[in-house]
This record gives sequence, structure tokens and C-alpha cells, in this order.
Amino acid sequence: MWKSRNWLVVAVAAALAAPAGIALAADSPPPGVSGNLRAVLAGHRSVGAQMRAEAARQRRARARRSLAVPPILRRIAECESHGDPRSIGGGGMYRGKYQFTRSAWAGVGGHGDPVDAPEAEQDRRALMLLKRSGPSQWPVCSR
Repeated sequence: MWKSRNWLVVAVAAALAAPAGIALAADSPPPGVSGNLRAVLAGHRSVGAQMRAEAARQRRARARRSLAVPPILRRIAECESHGDPRSIGGGGMYRGKYQFTRSAWAGVGGHGDPVDAPEAEQDRRALMLLKRSGPSQWPVCSR
């Protein structure tokens, strides 16, 4: 039993280490081997290149999803909450990055607590409020 258990441990360790070894080998050829021996992965020359390309793709996708926040809203957010989307002020009356009241938040289609909403949603709702009512919703910070 002891020998079969040792072999099981060795087999599991080898199976777990194999993907890492393959990935490392794909990044650069071993010493003494020409650069022509490279893994081709989804059109990339190496695992590292594939991972860098995927990270760049994800950054571009996030940038496309994010809203271009106008300078006035950036100033308001900095003044109201120092840009913190989880900020709560006024004894709990003002909430989120733009210090929405619950009624102002609901008035632009927000659901629940603004503090629980993602920052991008807070930006979208603040832009709606700005377009609808102008900067008067933030009398101190919109000057």
C-alpha cells in the first residue's frame, strides 16, 4: 500500500506541474535550440504573448464600457466625495460618488442604494441628472 500511495503522489505532482512546464517551455526555447521551435497558441508565438494580448484586449473593452465623464462632473465628484463611490455624508442622507439623495437617485432610474451601485452606473446617473436639471443639484460643488 505504501508504494502505491507514493506512486499516486508522484503522479498527481507530475500532472499538476506539467501545465506550468509546458507554459514555461512555450515562452522561450531551451538553451542550444534555435528560436524556430516555438509553440503557436491562437496565433501567438508564446503563452506570454497570448496573455499580454488578452490583458490588452480586456483593458480596451473596459475603456469602451466606461463613460466619458465631463469635467464638471469630475469636479463635482471630487468636491462632494473626493471621488469615492462608497462615500456617505450628511448623516446618511447623501450617498455615493455624487452624494445623491435617494429620491434624486430614483428620479434618474437608479435602484437601491447609490453606494451599492458600480461607479460607472453612478457616473451615468449623475450625467442624466446633470442633463435633466443642470448643475443646480450640486449648489456648492458646481461653481
